[in-house]
Amino acid sequence: MLRSLVGSEMCIRDRLFANQVIELLQKLNIDSAKFLGLSNGGRVISKIADIDPSIVEELIYVASSGFKYVDELNDKSVSEIEVSNFIKNNYPTISEGQLLDFKYPEKHSGWDIKYEELLKYKGFAKALISTRKNHYTMDSIHIKIQNSDIPVSTIWGDSDQVVLYKDFEKRIDSMISGLDKVINLDDPVGQTDQPHTSPSGFEVSKMRVPLGVIGIIYESRPNVTADASALCLKSGNACILRGGSEAANSNAVIEECMQDGLDKASLPKYSIQLIKNQDRKLVGEMIKREGDIDLLIPRGGKSLIKVVSDEAKIPVLKHYEGLCHVFIDKDADLKKAIEISVNAKTYRYGICGTMETLLTSEEVAAKVLPEIKAELDKLGVELRGCEKTQKIIDVKSASDADWITEYLAPILSVKVVTDLQSAISHINMYGSGHTDSIVSENLSAVETFFNEVDSSSVMHNLPTCYADGFEYGLGAEVGISTDKLHARGPVGLEGLTSQKFVIKGQGQLRS
Repeated sequence: MLRSLVGSEMCIRDRLFANQVIELLQKLNIDSAKFLGLSNGGRVISKIADIDPSIVEELIYVASSGFKYVDELNDKSVSEIEVSNFIKNNYPTISEGQLLDFKYPEKHSGWDIKYEELLKYKGFAKALISTRKNHYTMDSIHIKIQNSDIPVSTIWGDSDQVVLYKDFEKRIDSMISGLDKVINLDDPVGQTDQPHTSPSGFEVSKMRVPLGVIGIIYESRPNVTADASALCLKSGNACILRGGSEAANSNAVIEECMQDGLDKASLPKYSIQLIKNQDRKLVGEMIKREGDIDLLIPRGGKSLIKVVSDEAKIPVLKHYEGLCHVFIDKDADLKKAIEISVNAKTYRYGICGTMETLLTSEEVAAKVLPEIKAELDKLGVELRGCEKTQKIIDVKSASDADWITEYLAPILSVKVVTDLQSAISHINMYGSGHTDSIVSENLSAVETFFNEVDSSSVMHNLPTCYADGFEYGLGAEVGISTDKLHARGPVGLEGLTSQKFVIKGQGQLRS
């Protein structure tokens, strides 16, 4: 087993270095390896996993670049003037900044001077500029890794001033914020609706009660572990969690934190439990534990949802794929339409609320599509369009498969439709019943869209990425149900409870 360190400050082409590492492994007859990427080396190991995931046992990122969006430049050449200006104006600041890499810079006296000397060489300066210009967004590759079975770990210094940890801290802060929201929500358990008197004179009402033990099967994002645990606890349920292998370590740490909190609060510590064994056979056993688990909530790709739905002996609340649409109506505010479309696609590619298909009325298509394409081109989004779309903008041809594909990547299918009814028909035929939005200033069209689109959320003048329990004021969610059961859309506290009738009499007898 090779533990390979791939680190470089001067990577110009990630693919070149990735292929060199792959060739080295082949020469050494090594079938698979664990890869550690330091700084720019993180981009390289991501590219290795993109090219040949079969050789990757694990990815370890140490203060890695590639997790933040970078501007892609059209002109990737480096002029002599750029090199001269860089040497003249930039190198002192950069050399001083090198000392920030060290926890104890006083132990490395003279390092900045040595680095300053390197920066005076034109070749070195040109390499640094070229590196910046040749960077491209890694989002699509990281989504691919996220959806794979490759274990991923990160090592970061919280005092690192060069590669900031704050981007990762934001995710942790977001989880904490979600928990705080749940804490402040009203407890649904025991709530009763307004009682009414029956024909026989007794009082009838309904009371909210817990469902019991909830099994949640999910992939990738570890925030689900925290959100689902909190919601189940607040709604009076126990939960059994089975997360994906790609976040196994993070999930285990979050479970430990949650259980410690329960223990300190004198609550049942093991009302939150995580199945740590990643053997997939355990999922097959879990979904058949009728009598032990009261409800299953699967979150993940089509294959996971299908297996659970087909084989489970327990009620299933499906969190199905998010094949979301935005429709630009003929009466849309075009500025809003452009901004909403771009945001709906690019806010985050890997969430189920991402727009995967853009529909536009043929009356405004020629006005909005060129501007939308220009913005999406800047962000590296690939467009695939119908024949009418291709007559307006230069895009790849969309196949029938594109209309039913949840890309979860910087790819967008585009279709020009005749009118509102054509858009509704397309959505109801190809959509997943998740979230769909109309951009229009015509309230009659909006009402028709709301009434006739068969989805768990319908929106007006908003990007579909707002489909989120947190944004809906639910605090957090265990998933977005596309079923037509007691819970539809983002499932928060109320969706994790049932109701029972509460009947109060005065001794009446039935005759």
